[in-house]
Amino acid sequence: MLTLKELRRNVSVIPQDPVLFSGTLRKNLDPFNEYKDGDIWEALEEVQMKDTVMDFPSKLSNEITESGSNLSVGERQLLCLARALLRQNKILMIDEATANVDTETDVLIQRTLREKFKDCTVLTIAHRLNTIMDSDRVMVIESGRIVEFDEPIELLQNGSGYFRKLVDQAGRNEANRLESLAEEAKQLRKLSDMQQELSYPGCQIQKSKSKEELVKMFGKNLVFETTV
Repeated sequence: MLTLKELRRNVSVIPQDPVLFSGTLRKNLDPFNEYKDGDIWEALEEVQMKDTVMDFPSKLSNEITESGSNLSVGERQLLCLARALLRQNKILMIDEATANVDTETDVLIQRTLREKFKDCTVLTIAHRLNTIMDSDRVMVIESGRIVEFDEPIELLQNGSGYFRKLVDQAGRNEANRLESLAEEAKQLRKLSDMQQELSYPGCQIQKSKSKEELVKMFGKNLVFETTV
């Protein structure tokens, strides 16, 4: 039976308002002293906070004030991201993690989430539609009820659907951009599925597909490359 303690230890959460405590930076990143300093520095480097921490007088032993008030909002959020990277849990919950950060930090967080948590189950609570257009599934909740649940591009095909209306509210140009992101994400998922289906041990191709099959999967705009 899964206890509440075990559940909490195996789920990482990055909230909208980053949570830091009074104590050392190391204690905030590794409260149970489970990781080596090298692991912590690596996590900090992944979120581009290593140089910032290196400039602190006491490095990892530098004192963080209550709620991290001696750090910027962006720095606090990046430290929360580093903490999640350090734990390497298979389930990550993100609650509008980039709502209060600048554009540069937003881009960094989004890129890190996609690159470093690609093998995790990521649950995203979001109002910024661009942060979820490449999700495998989108769940739309209205008045506490689940009203839609499917791939983003599939939800967009329903002209009177909730998700379609949300996207259209962003304006024509932005709606077109979001739809392109959703379509691209779908094609990338197909490509990923195909790569898993095909096997390439060394240079020997065990299974192949014809050009016609690939066009059927990816559309006529697929670019073919031949390598020797």
